Amino acid sequence: MGGARDVGWVAAGLVLAAGACYCFYKLTRGRRRGGRQLRLRPSRSAEDLTSGSYDDTLNAEQVQKLLYLLESTEDPVIIERALVTLGNNAAFSANQIVIRELGGIPIVGSKINNPNQSIKEKALNALNNLSVNVENQIKIKVYVSQVCEDVIAGPLNSAVQLAGLRLLTNMTVTNDHQDMLSSYITDLFHVLVTGNGSTKVDSSFLSLLDGHVPKEILLRALTLLQNITNCLNEEHRLAAQPTFPEGSLFSLLYGKECAQKMKALVHHHDADVKEKVTMIPKNW
Repeated sequence: MGGARDVGWVAAGLVLAAGACYCFYKLTRGRRRGGRQLRLRPSRSAEDLTSGSYDDTLNAEQVQKLLYLLESTEDPVIIERALVTLGNNAAFSANQIVIRELGGIPIVGSKINNPNQSIKEKALNALNNLSVNVENQIKIKVYVSQVCEDVIAGPLNSAVQLAGLRLLTNMTVTNDHQDMLSSYITDLFHVLVTGNGSTKVDSSFLSLLDGHVPKEILLRALTLLQNITNCLNEEHRLAAQPTFPEGSLFSLLYGKECAQKMKALVHHHDADVKEKVTMIPKNW
């Protein structure tokens, strides 16, 4: 495929990072007060598990009960609560696998078609947490086109639109599924340009490249920068030292401030971060 399309795909992954989570998106409380780790509780009824006071990690039996509840009930309140509970638990890697193996991804995914906007948002948030797992992305990718369309057609700056952007961000952190966004690039850019601070990309994005940023977030930001740089190099666009429009995404990424941050990260204390920096072609 042409390099121009490749640039579009990678740019989509980066641009969608505006205001979106690079770490797990917690729908409600993730830990109890005092920072204590979540603990397993004995089995309870499915509806009990959707209680607003229930924020413990679920076991496989409890996850299965919630999934059955999602399939069998039409009560919007219960559906929303069940999605929140599943979404919170999907922030933990073990449960990301459990939910997939129990057939939970298509059950959660079907709820993005719900006309209730709050349910739609909660389903997108749950899919976002599940999408951190690479194997889960293979099952979640079937929803990417619909999410793109919903983001573009939905109310500007709405909770559903931002939830969709979060999911698209996680799905395009690597190159595996970026091609699925190729036909939506223009409209997605329009959303980001016209949206408010929750959806726009601005200079604050560069703060993700600060040395004190948590390693996981920093590595994701560097991976995005690596991908877009590689694609631009394939088109020989950077070799010619082009001048990018002031205020554009590319002027932000290839400006002096970003260059300074990258040079500083060469001396980062973490070996993985330093290795990732060395993998990014030097175009500053």
